[in-house]
Amino acid sequence: MAVLSRKSLRPFSRFGAALGVAVLTTLGVAGTAHAATTYAALGDSYSSGVGAGSYGSSGSCYRSSNSYPQLWANAHSGTSFSFLACSGARTGDVLSQINSLSSGATLVTVTVGGNDAGFADVMTTCTTGSDSTCVNRVNTAKTYINNTLPSLLTNVYNAIKQKAPSARLVVLSYPRFYTVPGSCWVGLSDTKRSAINSGSDTLASVISQRASAAGATFVDVRSAFAGHNICSSADDYLHSLTWPVVESYHPTASGQSGGYYAPLKAAIG
Repeated sequence: MAVLSRKSLRPFSRFGAALGVAVLTTLGVAGTAHAATTYAALGDSYSSGVGAGSYGSSGSCYRSSNSYPQLWANAHSGTSFSFLACSGARTGDVLSQINSLSSGATLVTVTVGGNDAGFADVMTTCTTGSDSTCVNRVNTAKTYINNTLPSLLTNVYNAIKQKAPSARLVVLSYPRFYTVPGSCWVGLSDTKRSAINSGSDTLASVISQRASAAGATFVDVRSAFAGHNICSSADDYLHSLTWPVVESYHPTASGQSGGYYAPLKAAIG
């Protein structure tokens, strides 16, 4: 049997070393590839997708397959997606949703605050009452938003970060509802529409401040809805008063796609 000399082994040693470097390099490249995202969508009806249809078996939570969280998960293959948002949720309900949030989550999105501020009652009052009654009800909501809501939002954002410390937290706003003056022939007066829009602006401002203080990414959807609000001349991204009533004043499927998913994608990819 021939014995290989130390000198004859050198080419094989160099080949082995080169092969090892190639393997390690390949593994390194694989290691730097984006890991699959563990994504949880928390929040209220604007996150669950009320108004966008296709609710499946989600019952009163109205989780839509056309919602922006589902659209984002669909567009990012390999995503582990937990859809926890539920229609009617207030900040206290989102704290309960957080109990089901994985500690290993890498992305969390949330809309919350509108129900705390009495969104449904504002719309009912403005639909059935006078201009002055509507304006007064909106002002009451704005006082709540400025004085009471901030600490409630902070509690939610901090609880999310505590439960899932490695997650990127993305907080989304609510849209303005109306184009003023608009092209609607019937419905609320411009006074009422302007008042409701001012409530949305106050809510967006406070949510933005609290999200920033918590180190979250704030996504303001108002510009994405501009020109597609109720009473606009373009395709509406929002239902007006409609049937079923639960879908009233919520984003359509186009609103979830163009008004919510598009700015979310622009913000985080």
